[in-house]
Amino acid sequence: MLLLNFIAFCDAPENWQLGLQDPATPTVEGMAFFHDYLNSYMIIIGTFVFFLLYILCIRFNKYNNLKVNEFTHDSLLEIIWTILPAFVLLLLAIPSFTLLYSLDDLADPTVTLKVIGHQWYWSYEYSNSIKPFFSSFLTDNLSYDSYMLSTSDLDVNKPFRLLEVDNIVKLPICTHIRVLVTASDVLHSWAIPSFGIKVDACPGRLSQASIYLKRTGIYYGQCSEICGINHGFMPIVVQGVTPGKSFLNHFAITI
Repeated sequence: MLLLNFIAFCDAPENWQLGLQDPATPTVEGMAFFHDYLNSYMIIIGTFVFFLLYILCIRFNKYNNLKVNEFTHDSLLEIIWTILPAFVLLLLAIPSFTLLYSLDDLADPTVTLKVIGHQWYWSYEYSNSIKPFFSSFLTDNLSYDSYMLSTSDLDVNKPFRLLEVDNIVKLPICTHIRVLVTASDVLHSWAIPSFGIKVDACPGRLSQASIYLKRTGIYYGQCSEICGINHGFMPIVVQGVTPGKSFLNHFAITI
């Protein structure tokens, strides 16, 4: 049980968590793959370097080498330790650039969500295109505010202190979503680890990001910009829901 607490995969942070949260979008899947890919090279290189240091300490100490040897150049060795790191950097650069360009890929969105940061709460506005397909939980008001719940308002269904909100964001899975982020007063940052998204909310500026949820669930995030005295009390809660039948028929999405 202790090991499970140390290596936790969830959509909200856990005590002593060291691993990444479970990916909910293709972007985070690419980030997790690159993280493991990069760590594999780091382990191999680190092991090799420390092995060489160990050999140097054992074979070339003052007890085994009473006389200082003359240093001579080795052209082949110099070529190897120049070309080999360059080749390793090339192997790291290819997936890195692929992931970087995929983050900037903005598909034609089906739904648009506008996020507005305030001191110290979030406001959300849906585009009108989402209303006919989510009438089960959307009312005529497609915009609302989201405040953090106080400790006294927590219950079994909302157990996370400083992470729960009164009005959560509901987004459809398996469809392209555009998120427009701005602020009304100071800098904020709309960030959800499971989405691999962290967008700065700047007053007078409209930032854009793209989300494609692959599974249902409830995802937690927080403001990641030091926006004032109550910076730590701007949580974000997003629920991925299965669209209605009319939504699937209209957009021909297969889940």
